[in-house]
Amino acid sequence: MSLVRPTAILLEKELRTEFRSRELLTSTLVFVLMVLVLFSFTFDPTSGESRRFGAGLLWLALLFAGSLMLHPSFTREQTNDTLSALRMAPLEPVAILAAKILANFCFLLLAEVVLLPVFAALYNLHIAGVLGPLFLVMALGTLALSTVGTVFSAISSQARMRELLLPLLLLPMMTPALIAAAEATAGLLEDPASLSTAWTAFLVAFDIIFLTVTWLFGEYLLEE
Repeated sequence: MSLVRPTAILLEKELRTEFRSRELLTSTLVFVLMVLVLFSFTFDPTSGESRRFGAGLLWLALLFAGSLMLHPSFTREQTNDTLSALRMAPLEPVAILAAKILANFCFLLLAEVVLLPVFAALYNLHIAGVLGPLFLVMALGTLALSTVGTVFSAISSQARMRELLLPLLLLPMMTPALIAAAEATAGLLEDPASLSTAWTAFLVAFDIIFLTVTWLFGEYLLEE
């Protein structure tokens, strides 16, 4: 069976399940909003400070929100042994991971689309002129977070202290991508705005490396 069709079927299942309950999206949106509002009122930044520190605060909030959203990726499949049933189905194990990665990518990107205008308003930033490059950076950084987070969610789902294990694995591994995403975003918030090709290329390379590793070792990541 080809990889595309089972991935699309599993992705449809993930999207349908989440949009029925909206538990992850709602909790993630509320969490990031609270963090951004808290940072805004605590620091009360000027326009110059917002351009300098806003990108780091944004990606820090998205990292925490991502760890909150990514944790149930595989744990909720254990309720009725759904993951075991999927592994026995005639499909490649990497299709399960690919569907999870794409679903988490869509959920996080949807949350970011809602939160970006709020972020710009709270920190007095003008992002209308850089929406295209900013969306590119956000998409690359979100793909990195979704890929790494989904992989480590699969690894930690069988562990006893899985709630603690996922952040411990995710934070160190995501540090290079977070630095690159924050630096690229900070350049777009400057006046005049500029997109750093070096940091963007780093994000592209990071995504390619981890997607390749996931494809090569997907079968072993789902083993109990």
